Amino acid sequence: MRIAFLVAPEGVEQIELAQPWKAVRSHGHEPVLVSTRAGQVRAFHHLDRADAFPVDEVVGRTSADAFDALVLPGGLASPDFLRMDEGAVAFVREFFDRGRPVAAICHAPWTLVEADVVRGRTLTSWPSLRTDIRNAGGIWVDEEVTICDNGPNTLVTSRRPRDLKAFCDAFLRVLSGVAA
Repeated sequence: MRIAFLVAPEGVEQIELAQPWKAVRSHGHEPVLVSTRAGQVRAFHHLDRADAFPVDEVVGRTSADAFDALVLPGGLASPDFLRMDEGAVAFVREFFDRGRPVAAICHAPWTLVEADVVRGRTLTSWPSLRTDIRNAGGIWVDEEVTICDNGPNTLVTSRRPRDLKAFCDAFLRVLSGVAA
């Protein structure tokens, strides 16, 4: 399976990109780094600059049709940049329109809110997004990982980096067809 990892050119939390990427690859799937610009993306360790990663595909030159699932890593800046980019928001919405699995961690649900895809869904996130999610019609819960099958696709969400093992395990179960 081809799995899109959508991040902004700067500000993705490195561990929230690298650990799911490694998990997806180790299970025989093909992770693909998608961004709003060609070149490289700059990751961060919270607020400190970290590694750069090469972009494989660019929003606007690809579509959800080219992928089997989507991962939205968090960090403070990347999701905020993505939710302000119409192409990125449309790309995310395509996955929901096509019923493809989506996984989002930490601040990444900001992009889901902007794409208007959380209404009626149960999800978790970094705690400061609670009000945004509720205002968008979502049901926010404070759990390590949440799998929501309410809708045309499955949505996997987690709160923070220390939830990454549960996040990756849940997403891999969804990819294998065993959501619970």
